[in-house]
Amino acid sequence: MKRRSKVSLLLLCSAVLLFAAAGCGSNNAATGNKNSESSTTAQGDKSQSLREVKFVLDWTPNTNHTGIYVAQDQGYYAEEGLKVDIIQPSDAGADTMIASGTVPFGISYQEGVTQARTQGVPLVSIAAVIQHNTSGFAAPVDRNIKSPKDFEGKSYGGWGSPVEEAVMKSIMDLQGADVSKVKKINIGDADYFTAVKRDIDFAWIYYAWTGIEAQLRGEPLNMLYVKDYSKQLDYYTPVIATNEKTIQEDPELVKAFMRATAKGYQYAIDHPDEAAKILVKAVPDLDEKLVTASQKWLSPRYQDDAPRWGEQKESVWKGYADWMYERKLLDKPLDAAKAYTNDFLPAK
Repeated sequence: MKRRSKVSLLLLCSAVLLFAAAGCGSNNAATGNKNSESSTTAQGDKSQSLREVKFVLDWTPNTNHTGIYVAQDQGYYAEEGLKVDIIQPSDAGADTMIASGTVPFGISYQEGVTQARTQGVPLVSIAAVIQHNTSGFAAPVDRNIKSPKDFEGKSYGGWGSPVEEAVMKSIMDLQGADVSKVKKINIGDADYFTAVKRDIDFAWIYYAWTGIEAQLRGEPLNMLYVKDYSKQLDYYTPVIATNEKTIQEDPELVKAFMRATAKGYQYAIDHPDEAAKILVKAVPDLDEKLVTASQKWLSPRYQDDAPRWGEQKESVWKGYADWMYERKLLDKPLDAAKAYTNDFLPAK
């Protein structure tokens, strides 16, 4: 659940060139070329062949992704004529793969889409996986970090992104605290539990995974959700993204994919235990106890107070983008209306 690799704007800008070149021809196999459908049986039966579509994750499989695995397992994609292959991101990252058209769909974040859009990269969010931001700064209770002011004099373990310090400064400023008094250590992809025993006092986590794991380990945390300190920080993380070319040239594919995906997440909302078993069956290396507990915590938060799963608000996109721009994390303001769409979500 923790994202340690950030969007590489240089790679994304290169992807724009590749994307533009791809747009001169017909859809390729990575975007679900109708000419590359799976073949029917040798007897030539009348069963409809399925269109192969790739979906790229942002990270290793976890309960953020359950709805995708449910839709695959329960045949929701097949009902829409799709065969979805769930893949891991390349070194370039999921955003680059989606923007370039290497894959038509994948997991991204509002921050990544926002940065991409202001650089002319054609990412578009088509669903919010979770309605409210479940991330925040977490510390073992023995570090006595109960408010942002308590960050002073402590060691923070992160991945070296400018947004980390900006968020930390933003919430510390509210309490008259000084972010320069925080020792920052780049721990990359290091395990949170190892890092807090060895190098650091706190880190930025997603509670649905690392926080739940801490509960199961009997290692209680003080959790400071960033959304509790600023409405602008209650942004969508993660989101399901596509690219403008897929939307423009193959809107029926996007509609079909989202109909099935929405059913998958609704199943996970209604049946967390069964959904957890489906995820573990698909990814046997996952800890079943962690998946089950995480799913129970996260399932009611997928839709939360939204009128339907996946719904996004322009105010959320604009609020976070304005926050980023004010802190010089963006070169220019975001045209929020073009960064997302609800048009492909099935009606209630």
